[in-house]
Amino acid sequence: MELGAITNPDAQRYGKPLDGVRILALEQMQALPYATQLLARMGAEVVKVESVMGGDLGRGSQPGITDPDGRFVGATYLRNNLDKKSICVDLKAPAGRQLILDLAPRFDVVAENFKGGALERMGLGYADIAAVHPQVVYLSVSGFGNTTETPYDGWPAYAAVAEAMSGIYDYKLEPGRPPMVSPVGALGDIGTALFGTIGVLAALRHRDRTGEGQYVDVAMFDAMVSMTDLVTNFWSLGLRPAPGQGLAMILDGFEANNGWFIIQVGREHEFERLANLVGHPEWLTDERLSTRAGWRAHMDDILRPGVNEWAASMGNVEACMALAAAGVAAGPCLTAQQVIDDPHVAARDMLIEIPRPDGGDPVLTPGNPIKMSKVSEGPDVRMPWLGEHTDEVLGSELGLDGATLAQLRADGVIA
Repeated sequence: MELGAITNPDAQRYGKPLDGVRILALEQMQALPYATQLLARMGAEVVKVESVMGGDLGRGSQPGITDPDGRFVGATYLRNNLDKKSICVDLKAPAGRQLILDLAPRFDVVAENFKGGALERMGLGYADIAAVHPQVVYLSVSGFGNTTETPYDGWPAYAAVAEAMSGIYDYKLEPGRPPMVSPVGALGDIGTALFGTIGVLAALRHRDRTGEGQYVDVAMFDAMVSMTDLVTNFWSLGLRPAPGQGLAMILDGFEANNGWFIIQVGREHEFERLANLVGHPEWLTDERLSTRAGWRAHMDDILRPGVNEWAASMGNVEACMALAAAGVAAGPCLTAQQVIDDPHVAARDMLIEIPRPDGGDPVLTPGNPIKMSKVSEGPDVRMPWLGEHTDEVLGSELGLDGATLAQLRADGVIA
């Protein structure tokens, strides 16, 4: 789907569900920017506040492109900042802090994802913003939260840190191997962003009902403990597999003639379907395979060789088609190119093409996974260049004239 395109145009007459909601986002990297991008896609107006010294840290991630002024723009920034405006303000300067305090009452939501306690020390924490805007919904996203003392106060936290601390890396550990870090990309960031989004929507609904604003505090560690729920839940129920042992089920990779696919079988009737489909009905009377633990124990000497032999003449998508037709859950391990070419991805408009100002193939970033019958999708607007809207926003929101803006820029307060 090209940037700026619209799907479900008949729904445009309804507008977007968050039309009129305004968000001032003091954000960087992904854990908050993904959330505000999602809210922007639902109609919210998002003004992103970036550092005067190079902007959002995500601009420095690799790989990337160059903007029209020849500045590098990294991948993390490119995929998390559609549909926003960018202003550059020095939050550590007294005049910069005052600009934020002056802007805050004009927004419904103020959101930040600095290290826990950092904004409070700058005089821009919840109490500071609420003092000038009592009805504000203030969202903090951090590694370990802001409202409860924790032994991890002050720790920097990227996605993988919170993921590791959730227990899931240890749970999936292979014997004699180090943990596999970031096995599904930035789960710690995007998962946390989704909880932050839910918190903001709930707080806005609460304010509609009561007239009261509030503080929404989301910790990445908390979010990952929630998303990797089986670690603690299974442990409490006595299921504590040794490294490499895995769950008592079939949840494994198998090989077709062009790559891998996975099968998940956790019930006896599903195992019967699998055995019959791959031509091994004798598995159903084999005492070694009479329990789920037996499936696990004989994965490498019986089950995987049998499934691989059956799939050897098929592609991985073809094998999964046959498994799905038989009622067995399976999925091909698609390459990046296969995902890009996938007909489902295209039909659901799940990749957005962003033209590159420096030429070359367009940048691809995920589309909106939330499909609503009475909400049109798009048009997405490209990510803003660094500080692109500083003068526009400060002029229109605070009435600052050109001379004042020029002096603030000369003083290094804005950029």
